[in-house]
Amino acid sequence: MAQRVAVQDGASKKTARVRVAVRLRPYMGKLDEKSEGPCVRGLDAQNLEIINWRNATETVKYNFDVFHGEQTTQQDVFLSSVKPILPHILNGQNASVFAYGPTGAGKTHTMMGSSDEPGVIPRAVRAIFNMVKAKDEAEGWDYSIGMSYLEIYNEKVLDLLSPGSQDLPIREDKDKNILIPGLTHTTITSFSDFDKQFVPASLNRTTASTKLNQRSSRSHAVLLIKVVRTQRVLPHRQQTGKLYLIDLAGSEDNRRTGNQGIRLKESGAINLSLFTLSKVVDSLNSGTAIRVPYRDSKLTRLLQDSLGGSAHSVMITNIAPEYKYYFDTFSALNFASKSKLIVNKPFTCETVAVPALPVKRAREDHEAGGSGTEPQKKRQKDERKSEQEGSSPSSHFNSLSQPSVMDRLVALEKLMMKRQDKDGLSVLKDVAQEIQVLKDRQREFESKAMLLSRLAGEKSSAKQDAAFKNTTAPLQRRQATATKVNKQQAVVQPLQVSQLHPLQQLAVVKKQSVCVKKKERKLSDQVEPPDGKENVIENCWESQLDTSMLENSTQKILHVLNNGSLKELKGLQQIGDKKAKLILGWREIHGHFTRLEDLLKVEGMTEKRFSSFKKANILSSMGK
Repeated sequence: MAQRVAVQDGASKKTARVRVAVRLRPYMGKLDEKSEGPCVRGLDAQNLEIINWRNATETVKYNFDVFHGEQTTQQDVFLSSVKPILPHILNGQNASVFAYGPTGAGKTHTMMGSSDEPGVIPRAVRAIFNMVKAKDEAEGWDYSIGMSYLEIYNEKVLDLLSPGSQDLPIREDKDKNILIPGLTHTTITSFSDFDKQFVPASLNRTTASTKLNQRSSRSHAVLLIKVVRTQRVLPHRQQTGKLYLIDLAGSEDNRRTGNQGIRLKESGAINLSLFTLSKVVDSLNSGTAIRVPYRDSKLTRLLQDSLGGSAHSVMITNIAPEYKYYFDTFSALNFASKSKLIVNKPFTCETVAVPALPVKRAREDHEAGGSGTEPQKKRQKDERKSEQEGSSPSSHFNSLSQPSVMDRLVALEKLMMKRQDKDGLSVLKDVAQEIQVLKDRQREFESKAMLLSRLAGEKSSAKQDAAFKNTTAPLQRRQATATKVNKQQAVVQPLQVSQLHPLQQLAVVKKQSVCVKKKERKLSDQVEPPDGKENVIENCWESQLDTSMLENSTQKILHVLNNGSLKELKGLQQIGDKKAKLILGWREIHGHFTRLEDLLKVEGMTEKRFSSFKKANILSSMGK
């Protein structure tokens, strides 16, 4: 018998900054005299510049760990940015690589690639198998490699290896490791085995066509490669390393993509999750945040280990050079610049098999058998306690009147009577006499216990009867007949009488409330408005307010809706956390609210909710 004990090596004290690489996609338009040309250009292997939108004669410069220009190949991206972190996985540490950028910037091409130019994912998996094969057999480790594949679509975690799966939950264990119960985990033995699983699963990912991209990713895809190595000899150490390969969906401007209907809802969910990702990065960089908002979206919950966690992380930011992508590119570069300041704390996840020996129990048994003093004292103490508890007849009744005791006595009597041993006939007679004595004592204790319980019941009934008389004295003067019946019930069944009194009061209250409701219904019937005039009566409160004050309050609310943060939006009446996020997402997609009625376009905002929201916030604003 052995148990696993988790340990962390000295590497837990080390830190690793998030490495950021920027990849510039080739220019897709025609470079001629009429075209504006690219808005971004690389300076060297780590620096680039973008035209300042405030002043076209100036540029804004950025510095990153690696800059991949337009001529960079898939092999160059893998060798310089991804391959250096892979050895950590075979040593029981976690690593993650994720592609970030606007839609149409080449994220999926970087991660997936094509048959001619494989991307980061197939190259990384192939490299892991090659490193395992290159390990020396003399080291004494056995390796096992497995994979899981999922997507986050409209804030739902779906298993791509199991089509038709339901939304999966995200959990966290005691060691702060992120887990997804129910997610398919498949063991793979070679790269061809991986390819057979990965290619069909990739076809299950949700994609669609937009004006900017013929096959646009509508979800975030996460591939998990898990490497477990186990030591062949004692103490059978086991180290587990995980590699997260993440292809994020791109942020979208619906005015350029032309999204409508379901595409619009998908882009809203994508933009909201990327907005939450930006909040997580800002919170980590501030260093003063009490709570990092990982739980505000499924994406950031899964990236909890990659950003500010225990993984060696690489972010490949994909950007486009065309002017129509200018603001998307500018935002992506700012986000990448903030992300490279995040510091993670990697450690080795290792378990050691420790033999579970019953040392403590053996020592206790030895002490008990050697001296015998402590157990004997304990038995004497228990005996004295049982004698004290058994001094009263009621306690004897409770101990002997149990059905299990009587059943055992009867069974013992039957067993003894069945024996045909003539030599033991006298013994059987003695046992039968003892059983008869026990039965007599049983009946004696039963009668005493019943007497005691009867006396206690009479005392309690007398007390309750007196209390009942005091509380029902005014009622006796008015209803003499009814009190006689209640008195008889108080003597025979005092508990029922004590329960009837509050119920009578409750009945009176109910009758009054029914009468009030009937009166209100009559009044409402008298002043019921004709058809088509309900809204006039509902909004009659507005006509009673000063026009300038009403307009001023409306403008205040619109200012919060258009410029307020998440916290300020939640400060509005009847706006919770979920509704505030939906308002932020709508504002980011459609721009400012021109009037309060635009709130009806936000998902989940009905006319009834909007009416109550408007009334509560306007009155609240005027009261300040």
